[in-house]
Amino acid sequence: QVHLVESGGGLVQPGDSLRLSCTASGRTDDCGAMGWFRQAPTKEREFVAAISWTGGTTMYNRSVNDRSIISRDNAKNTMYLQIRKLKPEDTEVYFCAASNSRVFSGDYFSTKWYDYWGQGTQVTVSS
Repeated sequence: QVHLVESGGGLVQPGDSLRLSCTASGRTDDCGAMGWFRQAPTKEREFVAAISWTGGTTMYNRSVNDRSIISRDNAKNTMYLQIRKLKPEDTEVYFCAASNSRVFSGDYFSTKWYDYWGQGTQVTVSS
């Protein structure tokens, strides 16, 4: 079993930047490609970004493509998501997820592709 814990969320102002972290523990050898999702109340969980096990391949949702960088440090069992120029519409709970697969398949943007999930961290963008 892989246990994921997100951190770095909070209240920020529009235009600010934020870096979220996701640290894995437990059977970390089972932690392959990883991703970030976000969810607002009453809405479906939405894909934000994903990264392969080596970090060599990254994928982004268009809504954050030019404002975000996903990265990982396997030596620290930690994945990161940096988002710049935050907007009020970025206000959601952000979840990290991990797949047993180390490479992407066609479903990497789907919640069903991931095997492990964190509890989420709230990001609120407001002046």
